[in-house]
Amino acid sequence: MNIVRPEEGLEAYNKDAVIGKKLLVKDEVEVVRLELAPGKSLPVHKTPVEVFFYIIEGSGEIEVGDEREAVCAGDLVESPREIPHGLHNTSDKPFTVLVVKTPKP
Repeated sequence: MNIVRPEEGLEAYNKDAVIGKKLLVKDEVEVVRLELAPGKSLPVHKTPVEVFFYIIEGSGEIEVGDEREAVCAGDLVESPREIPHGLHNTSDKPFTVLVVKTPKP
């Protein structure tokens, strides 16, 4: 059994109070845990693969293409490949999101 705790993940992103840790990297999938400090954003960008976001904790907004919606813990949002997407913590508490990319970019 392989158990990966968030603090053991490999650093994937660390900029402007947005911290990403890779929890799982395989040929078919990559799983990253992102934590956004209050008021911070992961800038809008594209990925060459399908992505989905599962909100672990907190609330904020997710932008996919021309849409921007409020989300909270327990929500799951899909983002098709090559469509711009971004994450925004619009609250005063941490916003933690599990990002799953398939297949691994």
